[in-house]
Amino acid sequence: MKTLHLNLKKKWFDMILSGEKKEEYREIKDYWVKRFTQPTDEGVKVSDVIYHLNGGDWHPFKSSEFEFSYYDTITFSNGYALERPQFEIELKVIEIKEGNPDWGAEPGKKYFILKLGKILNDVDFGNRCQ
Repeated sequence: MKTLHLNLKKKWFDMILSGEKKEEYREIKDYWVKRFTQPTDEGVKVSDVIYHLNGGDWHPFKSSEFEFSYYDTITFSNGYALERPQFEIELKVIEIKEGNPDWGAEPGKKYFILKLGKILNDVDFGNRCQ
C-alpha cells in the first residue's frame, strides 16, 4: 500500500477524525502538483499542468498529458513533534474542484480534493523516542 503523509492543524485533524470532514484540500501549486500528478509525456511541465488545472476550458480528467499519482491511504498527523497524534485513513480519490468553505476552502477557488474513506486505525500518539 502506498501512503501519503500529511500534517494538519488540530481543528481539521479533529473534524476528520470525528467523521465530520470528509475531504482534505491542497492548493494547486508546484509542490502538490509534483506529489499528486505524473506527466505521461516528457514535454509536459509542472507550470503547464498548474495553468490548465487553474482555469480555462481544458479539462484535466480528459487529458492524456498527465495522470494522478496513486495512494491507498493517508496518515494524518497533528503537528510536527515526535510525539504527536496520528491516524491512517482510506483515500478514495483525488479530484480537482471547488471545496467546502466550512472545511477550510476559499469560495470559488479550485483545489486538489482528497476524498476520504474510513479510518483504518485509532489515534497513535507517535511514541518514537526510544
